[in-house]
Amino acid sequence: FDFEGQKDLGRGDFRKVPNGLPGVEDRVDLLHDGGVVAGRISRERWVEVISAAPARMFGLAGRKGVVAAGADADLVVYDQARRHTISAATHHMDVDYSCYEGREVTGGSDVVLSRGQVIVEDGEWKGLKGAGRFLKRSTARQHLR
Repeated sequence: FDFEGQKDLGRGDFRKVPNGLPGVEDRVDLLHDGGVVAGRISRERWVEVISAAPARMFGLAGRKGVVAAGADADLVVYDQARRHTISAATHHMDVDYSCYEGREVTGGSDVVLSRGQVIVEDGEWKGLKGAGRFLKRSTARQHLR
C-alpha cells in the first residue's frame, strides 16, 4: 500500500485524514489463526481477547461478552477447522481492498446470533434491518481489572 501524502490531506482539517485500515470483519479469524492455531494462546484466552475483555473495556460487562442469565444472547458458532482465504472480493465491508488479501486462515463463523436471533448463517446476512438497539454503557473503569 502506498498512502504517501494521504495524511497531508488533514494538515489543515483533521476530519479529512483518511481512516485506518479496514479489517474488523477479519479480526476474529486472524486472531484465531495467528493465536490459537499457531499455539501462541489458548482457546480460552482467545475468547477473553475477542469478547469478554472488549465488553469490559466498553462498559458492557454483564450484558455482552458472557454467556449468563440476563445477558444478551449474542453468540457465534465457530468452525475452528474451516480454511478460507481473506479477500476484498468476498468480505462484507464497504471497502474495495484488504491488507490481508490472499492470506489463508483457519477458523470462521458458521452462525451468528444477536439477542438469540440468527443474523448471519454461512456468511449470508439473515438479520432484520433496524433490529439493533442502543445500549447504555457504564464507565469502563468499573469493569477493568
